[in-house]
Amino acid sequence: MESLYCIALTRVLAYQPAVLLQLYRQLGSATAIMEHRRHIDELLPEATPKLKETLLSADDHLQRAEEELSFNQQHAVKTLCFADEDYPQRLRECSDAPLVLYYRGNADLNQRRVVSIVGTRHCTPYGQDVVRRFLSDLRLFCPDVLVVSGLAYGIDIQAHRQALHNGMPTVGVLAHGLDDLYPPRHRETAIEMLSHGGLLTEFTTHTNADKKNFVRRNRIVAGMADACILVESAARGGGLITAEMARGYQREVFAVPGRWGDDYSEGCNNLIRDNGAQMCCSATDFVQAMGWTTDAALRQAKAEGIERTCFPNLSPDEESIVAFLRQEGDLQINALSTATGLSIGNLTSLLFQLEMKGVLKTLAGGFYHLIE
Repeated sequence: MESLYCIALTRVLAYQPAVLLQLYRQLGSATAIMEHRRHIDELLPEATPKLKETLLSADDHLQRAEEELSFNQQHAVKTLCFADEDYPQRLRECSDAPLVLYYRGNADLNQRRVVSIVGTRHCTPYGQDVVRRFLSDLRLFCPDVLVVSGLAYGIDIQAHRQALHNGMPTVGVLAHGLDDLYPPRHRETAIEMLSHGGLLTEFTTHTNADKKNFVRRNRIVAGMADACILVESAARGGGLITAEMARGYQREVFAVPGRWGDDYSEGCNNLIRDNGAQMCCSATDFVQAMGWTTDAALRQAKAEGIERTCFPNLSPDEESIVAFLRQEGDLQINALSTATGLSIGNLTSLLFQLEMKGVLKTLAGGFYHLIE
């Protein structure tokens, strides 16, 4: 009955999670709340008339709660109530944590180390490269880290995909029920995550991905992790909201700096400037700040190839191209020809070889982008 009552009460006080959680902590269980819902003031004399009136409507939600439990049983969805052992213990510390969560997957939500990676939906090649390099290197230090994000476009989906690529478990927190998936374009990745992580939400089925739900979703992304890393963000955005929530929960917050004047680095740079986040320039920075590894482990990881400063098996001409791209950023072939002194014909062949070696890639507009 506890699960049934948790679901019903969550629907009754859907937009007052902090009030519901305070009530739960005072009475000890959802069952106790339901049993005293008609005379709640006997246990809580300070209960407001509005709260007493709201609790009286709980009966109207019991049938819907039964339907939700039935759906969960039919679709391998775990109903995680606040006191359950599998409920994320870090999230349990938060004052506005959901009373109940719905989870499909196989990752341990209480893994020893959990990091959330967030950022803009309009990430640049720079942001994509940062996530790729960060998780590739983090895997060498801490292969068992659980990576959490929101399955949205941009940095979120890049974090999930790179975690999967590196064999790290990853959980996507959704802004809707588990009977749907938004955005639909990420369905293939989401399916893969079910066997290498999972999907988590506080929302029941038939809940649309409305704008207000994304902000509520962000508090779970922030609260269930040890640290939050903001990779790219404009001056305003959902990633900044998540980072601010993480700070409010006393989590470690990091931001990746970007070039001055870049629209999607402004939020990160401002956060670092205002001491709202520690600057993170590498996986080494992060694990040292978190105390997740030893100096000996760092030295071993570096010896195995982490933080590469150059590319192997490059000719002198190829190295000169890499050096200019590293210094100047993305360039078109004419600019590269002027900078390196190489002819267009020779440069075309060299750029092709560098693409084949995975050193660079072509962007829209004929720009060449260095992959490090």
